[in-house]
Amino acid sequence: MNKINIGLIGAGRMGAFHGGTIAQRLPQVNLYAVADPVQGSAETLIERLGVDAKAYTNPMDLIQDPDIQAVVIVAPARTHASNVLAAIKHGKAVFCEKPMAVNLDEANEIIQAAEESNVLVQVGFNRRFEKGFKAAHAEIKAGNIGTPQLMKSTTKDPKLNRAESIPEWTIFLETLIHDFDTLMYLNPGAKPVEVYAVADALIRPDLKENGLLDTASVTIKFDNGAIATADANFQAVYGYDVRAEVFGSEGMLTMGGIRESSMTRYNHTGVSFDTSRYDQDLLFDAYVEELRSFSDCIIHKKRAEVTAEDARWALKIALASIESVKTNSPIKIENLVLVK
Repeated sequence: MNKINIGLIGAGRMGAFHGGTIAQRLPQVNLYAVADPVQGSAETLIERLGVDAKAYTNPMDLIQDPDIQAVVIVAPARTHASNVLAAIKHGKAVFCEKPMAVNLDEANEIIQAAEESNVLVQVGFNRRFEKGFKAAHAEIKAGNIGTPQLMKSTTKDPKLNRAESIPEWTIFLETLIHDFDTLMYLNPGAKPVEVYAVADALIRPDLKENGLLDTASVTIKFDNGAIATADANFQAVYGYDVRAEVFGSEGMLTMGGIRESSMTRYNHTGVSFDTSRYDQDLLFDAYVEELRSFSDCIIHKKRAEVTAEDARWALKIALASIESVKTNSPIKIENLVLVK
């Protein structure tokens, strides 16, 4: 069988990782081209990966390349929707890093275009592909802990970098959006009905007037009665911390963690273990598995495991969180207005 020719948009930190996965870890696909508007970035990544691929500076040129069957989008978040829509228009299967869109107009347009064109769209919510989260989802779906009642999800980054350049509302649209999708995933079939959020600049209070929020907590009520909390902070000095918990009527599940390995150290200073400081270390297998799933869906013409509709639900919670912070009040999802 011929390999699937994939075009990669974005040669930065995460783009380089996905490029390595496409080129070296998935035998069923081929890294056919890389596009990045920064002069020389695509060529540098191609050379580093040791592949024979085309280099573009304009993502639209890559999307229009007739020899490309699928596109992996790892560009800045605010450009995702336009790239996704262009790829759908040209009949390319799409894998897009989160968020798929930053407002509901864009999300609705993508869903409609994908349905009308029958084009596969998968969104990069990697926790659905991490073994512990996936096992927990199966347990919950099977009813093994009864009905979910209390839920928690947390994302704490190890260090706040380039704080001055972080776009407004990033903590909701790009960080907590992972937790919002996780809570949806771990509460199968349920829908969020109300959101209340608080946020502040506790790491860099001097940047709050510039729009930076580096710490946030969100409470979400679901239509099956479950009450969930999601929290995030941009500087956990002890490591990269991704965890979740689901307490149900018949038991409880916990998943995720911060350990670099299963090794625990016992010595005269006490008991300790090493922690992961980088998302690509902690979630390495999940990042690979989401692209493996994407390529399998193309080959076998299957529905994506993380759909554009899933991404829209996570976005709705993120937008409701933003509105809640603005108004200092709970926001009903059904009353959510379009946020431009």
